[in-house]
Amino acid sequence: MPTRPAPVVNVDYRERVTTAVCPGSFDPITLGHLDIIARASRLFDEVVVGVAQNSTKAALLDAQQRVDLARDALAHLDGVRVEVVPGLLVDFCSAVGAEVVVKGLRGGADFDAELPMALMNRHLVGVETVFMTGDPALVHVASSLVKDVARFGGSIADLVPDGVASAVHEALGGTVARGRTSASKEQHE
Repeated sequence: MPTRPAPVVNVDYRERVTTAVCPGSFDPITLGHLDIIARASRLFDEVVVGVAQNSTKAALLDAQQRVDLARDALAHLDGVRVEVVPGLLVDFCSAVGAEVVVKGLRGGADFDAELPMALMNRHLVGVETVFMTGDPALVHVASSLVKDVARFGGSIADLVPDGVASAVHEALGGTVARGRTSASKEQHE
């Protein structure tokens, strides 16, 4: 009969303060993000929401806007704070004392994209990644789709926290008018 391998880590976590990082571009923050962060806040003593400055993505909202919107949306959660991730995620985790990264998964494609990063983070500094499945009612919500809907004049109010829709519409150069931005409304007339 094969023997079971010894556990890699033998630590009693009950007597430790556990800090987790929920990283993302949050451009913009969505109700799907809020769901994962709120659930993570019930599992960990402290959750640091890390707003990434991703040089490979053109952001609609600048980093400070994304931080401010996230802080407003998460103000009701104890033990949650929001900061900018200025460089590598593993360096940020070390700086804030986090041993865990929490990532939300909407489906298999998210897992396929996240797994190599999770393995690299563990390889580099021993940071573990916890994957949380998204709320089935929100798995269709992605920041890129939210921006597309807003860009073409659709209402995003039921996809993002209060205050975020107006910031997105403003960044797109329009104002909210009957569920459409003024600029988008003109395009469709």
